[in-house]
Amino acid sequence: MKILTEEQILLFKTFIQEHDFFLITGHKDPDGDVISSCLGIAAIMEKSGKPYQLLSAGPFKRQEIRNKEPLFSQTMRFLSQDERNKTGLIIADCSEFSRLGEIEGDLKGLDTFIIDHHKTSGQPDGCKSIIDPSSPATSCIIQMLYEGIIGKLDKAVAKELFFGMSTDTGFFRFLTEDSAEVFRASARLVEAGANPRSTYEEITGGKPYLTRKLLGKLLEQTEVFCGGKLIVTYETMEDTRKYGSEGRDSDMLYQLLLSTEGVEAVVFVRQETDNTCTAGFRSKDKIDVSAVAASFGGGGHKNASGMSVEGKLNTLIPEICKKFARIL
Repeated sequence: MKILTEEQILLFKTFIQEHDFFLITGHKDPDGDVISSCLGIAAIMEKSGKPYQLLSAGPFKRQEIRNKEPLFSQTMRFLSQDERNKTGLIIADCSEFSRLGEIEGDLKGLDTFIIDHHKTSGQPDGCKSIIDPSSPATSCIIQMLYEGIIGKLDKAVAKELFFGMSTDTGFFRFLTEDSAEVFRASARLVEAGANPRSTYEEITGGKPYLTRKLLGKLLEQTEVFCGGKLIVTYETMEDTRKYGSEGRDSDMLYQLLLSTEGVEAVVFVRQETDNTCTAGFRSKDKIDVSAVAASFGGGGHKNASGMSVEGKLNTLIPEICKKFARIL
C-alpha cells in the first residue's frame, strides 16, 4: 500500500473547501468496504463542518452491514441549479457511474471526486481522483485522508474503518509480504479503539441457518475444470427460492474451495433472473481473475473480481471456463 502524498491529501482537502454540500456514494450491492469508506468520508465532512447526504442503491444483502442501511438513501435530495454548482459528488470504492446502480436523481454533471482501489477502473473524464490498486481496501485510503486532513482518529471512525479494511482483506488473510504499511495503519486504528475480536465476530457471526444449508448445496454442485486448477459452482433460481437470498456466505465458500489441493481459481455463478447472471471470481497469487471479469464487462482486483451479464448458467459457465483455460 502506498502512503498518500501531500499533493493527494491537498487535492481532496481543496475539493472539500470548494463545495458547500456533498453527495457521498459507492457501488450497488454494497459490501463492508464501500459502506465503511462512505461513512469515513462522512466523518471527514462532519469534522470539516460540511453538510452531506449518503446515497446507496443497495440492496443491503450482507448481514454484517444491514444495520447501516438506515443511514443511506436511494433518493438524492432535490438541488437547484445554483446548489448543484456548489455540490461535490464523492464516489468511493467505485470508478464507474454504471456501477452506482439505480439512485433517484441526476448525479451526472456534478463536480466529482473518485476514491478507489480497484485495478479495473473506468474513471469518467474530468473527475478528480485518488485511485491506488496497491491498497487492499478503499477504507485504507480514507484513513490516510482522515489523518491527513482532520488528524487523530476518534474511536467511532477507527472502528468503522477497521471494519471496512477487515472485510476487504478477509481479515488480513489476503495480505502478502508487502503489507507492512497496512499493519501500521491497522495498529493506529486499534490504538484509537477498534477491537479486532468484536470486528471479526461482527463480520462472521449471525448467519441465518439456511445459509449453512445453501453452502452445502453449492459444495455439492461444484465441478472441476482445467486439470483440477479451476473449481466452478453455481446457484439456480430454485436454490435461491428454497434457501433465500439474504445473508449468503460467499466468502466462506471461496475460502473452502481455494483450500483444495491444486486449485488456483474458483468461480461462483448465480442465475439472478431468467436472463441474467452474476459471477464472482477468486484466485491464488499469480492468477489475475480481473482480466477474465473484464472480458465480460466486469472487473475488480487481481485475486477477487466479479461481473453481471445477460445469460443462462448452461451457456455462461462453458464460456467462463474457456477464458480460464487460456490463463491456467
